[in-house]
Amino acid sequence: MMIKTVHAIFDGKVFYPNEPVELEINGLYVLNIEPVKKMKSIQTGKNGESDTAFDLSSLAVKTDITDFASEHDHYLYGISKRESND
Repeated sequence: MMIKTVHAIFDGKVFYPNEPVELEINGLYVLNIEPVKKMKSIQTGKNGESDTAFDLSSLAVKTDITDFASEHDHYLYGISKRESND
């Protein structure tokens, strides 16, 4: 019998593994639950900003393109710009 440690997040109903797992689909497994202190502090919401999901602004890139939001298809996929109603 092989024992495997998998870190997962529990959303109230389902455990979601943080990494891919090679297990038989619909297989029957026994889970031994041990809280991880670091994850527990994030889940309690005392400092939600410490979670990287709340720090999306750190991924932003300054482009100086003023119509990027309205013309994102043009810049991402190269399609023609929409007709402007200016």
